[in-house]
Amino acid sequence: MSEAMLQSDLPFPVRRGKVRDVYDLGETLLIVATDRISAFDCIMPNGIPDKGKILTALSLFWFEKFPQIPNHLIATEVADYPSSLKPFAQQIAGRSMLVKKAKVVPIECVARGYLAGSGWKEYQQSQRVCGVMLPAGLKQSDKLPEPIFTPATKEESGHDINISFAETVKRIGAPLAQELSERTLWLYQNAADYAATRGVIIADTKFEFGLAPASPAASGRSTVGAAAVEIVLIDEVLTPDSSRFWPKDQYRPGHGVPSFDKQFVRDYLEEIHWNKQPPVPALPEAVVERTREKYIEAFRRLSDRELA
Repeated sequence: MSEAMLQSDLPFPVRRGKVRDVYDLGETLLIVATDRISAFDCIMPNGIPDKGKILTALSLFWFEKFPQIPNHLIATEVADYPSSLKPFAQQIAGRSMLVKKAKVVPIECVARGYLAGSGWKEYQQSQRVCGVMLPAGLKQSDKLPEPIFTPATKEESGHDINISFAETVKRIGAPLAQELSERTLWLYQNAADYAATRGVIIADTKFEFGLAPASPAASGRSTVGAAAVEIVLIDEVLTPDSSRFWPKDQYRPGHGVPSFDKQFVRDYLEEIHWNKQPPVPALPEAVVERTREKYIEAFRRLSDRELA
């Protein structure tokens, strides 16, 4: 197993998130997915080898699968990058995306098809999720009558906060809120239908969108407000970091379902009774290896490809 890459180091202005290093190249951005992993809003001191490559490869798979939804991607091969980036090929190959600049819409666009996570907690208290009333008597992990759009705020630190569609309209306006809801649910439904054929249930997922200068070919469906602005899908798409993937053959409603994501890390941290405050404990090698296996299995199942 290769060593985890915890941080890239390129001589350009950079913003570092929990997982990604984003470099400003002037007219474009370079997004580098490291092998960092976070849990309970804390970054673990050791990462998951190849995680960044898996997230990048799976996002590229989905971008290619759904060209109907405009996105920010320009290239993923170093050979197609500006010459200034080529000396850093060893760092960024397989784990980076050259993308258009876009103004990020400050809403996490979440689609839920099953009752899990914060949605399950909210339902138990109010029979609603983000203001959406659901039938009485649903159990944990139950499939919903139909997928729902459950937006959340984008917080710089700490947990994102679930909000209603009405609150979303107040924040970004009705036309944009409606368009994001439609795109989110379209992407979720089509991805979920496909994933089911690969033995995977997508219980929920979140997308991010941005506003970018419209390309000449942009249709009315892909613009909002002024025709010169285009809504584009940005960042990662339908990965184990942004989605809850369940193995179809292990799905049993009424309790939690094993998943192809970092739940394995969260479960370990709960088992050792970590108080979710610094100092952050290192992950044992067995937890790192098993988490890596889960990410790779999700990639293989969904893409029917091997990690390069």
